[in-house]
Amino acid sequence: MAHTREHPALAAVRTSGARKVKVAVSDIDGILRGKLLHVDKFLGAAQPHPKGGFGFCDVVFGWDSHDQCYDNTQVTGWQHGFPDALARLDLDTARHVPWDGDVPFFLGEFVNTDGSPYPVCPRQTLKRVLARAEKLGFRAMAGMEFEWFNFAETPQTWAAKQGVGPTTITPGMFGYSLLRMGDHRGFFNALMDEMAAFGVPIEGLHTETGPGVYEAAIAFSEALEAADRAILFKTGAKEIGKRFGIMPSFMAKWSQQYPGCSGHIHQSLSDGKSNLFFDAKSKRAMSQLFESYLAGQVVCLMEFAPMFWPTVNSYKRLVDGFWAPVKPTWGLDNRTASFRVIAGSPKGTRLETRCPGADVNPYLAMAAVIAAGLHGVENGLKLTAPPITGTNEGAEHIARAPRSLLRTTRIFKQSAIARDWFGDTFVDHFAATREWEHRQWQDAVTDWELKRYFEII
Repeated sequence: MAHTREHPALAAVRTSGARKVKVAVSDIDGILRGKLLHVDKFLGAAQPHPKGGFGFCDVVFGWDSHDQCYDNTQVTGWQHGFPDALARLDLDTARHVPWDGDVPFFLGEFVNTDGSPYPVCPRQTLKRVLARAEKLGFRAMAGMEFEWFNFAETPQTWAAKQGVGPTTITPGMFGYSLLRMGDHRGFFNALMDEMAAFGVPIEGLHTETGPGVYEAAIAFSEALEAADRAILFKTGAKEIGKRFGIMPSFMAKWSQQYPGCSGHIHQSLSDGKSNLFFDAKSKRAMSQLFESYLAGQVVCLMEFAPMFWPTVNSYKRLVDGFWAPVKPTWGLDNRTASFRVIAGSPKGTRLETRCPGADVNPYLAMAAVIAAGLHGVENGLKLTAPPITGTNEGAEHIARAPRSLLRTTRIFKQSAIARDWFGDTFVDHFAATREWEHRQWQDAVTDWELKRYFEII
């Protein structure tokens, strides 16, 4: 009788002597929710389907980033009693956490009891898009970059300040500054070295324009791995920062004074051997496939906007003249365009989608850009608009992006393309969560209102 060979990661945990394992899943906002499992519980949960998996309360899709339960969702909610959903670990995500005693670590995703993908799980949403790409004969490759501000705060000091006036770790506007890299050398080097040890290799890390702001480019890989790395980077940076009394923030726009924080996504399509975006015979070195992929993003990405501008704050980043692109434009190596074509070499030819902010759920943002591109490929769309030059020169007649979460959510909810790629259940659920998010902001009384109206009106 043949025996099924045990997955190497499972065997490694079994023989390591580890007594506990850390596991995590993504909620709808891209926040990792997890727990420590006793090694025996982990070994049982990590068995292949149908025995594998463990119960994880489905409230992770039924509440917001501050654990307030939605009152407008159907998939999960008080009406269902928040039962356990089945989380299955992906043993190919095996890592050790170097800043947490090298505890073994695994990412998971949600499945229905029959093993089919749980429809609102963000990782499963990206996997559905990638499976469709595979059927078309493509392997999506990707890499993410994040800009984020760093503050000399702890949860306690920030709570005491009641959300006003955080202290940045450095003053001034010093992009690419070797001097500023030395101001918090321990933290800076820990990010580079410990992320690499965590299986999140960083290609480049530097200071950006603004007080205490850094930018990291995560190494290119297959798209699912790229999204895993991106979500782990955001949580990892926060955990490493705690050791140095530093609080990283991936808000899209924390201050009106400074540029916002981006979450750029680099992409190309491969057949497993070569980069299908490159064509040496083309005037721009862009293949027809690349042009159709880009045309898909230009034409329909605004329909997916809440997936890469997911919060009320996301739209504060979309300010003219502050680097973040505000129109669905493309350009050749033009950083003011939404879609920056980087073309020239067989290896390096790629698309950089510059719309997303650092506040994205990486799984959903990546699902959105790849689905938009593949929509263009499936439909043979042509790249009719010329590239812009300078800052939106040539884009005078292109409509500006909406400036509110509610507006983009309404467009998303009505999008036949979104429903085609992500499914009705996901679209309805995600739209409901964004409507809830808008309503929380609508009900809030902000410090801006107090400063503007309290005395004078």
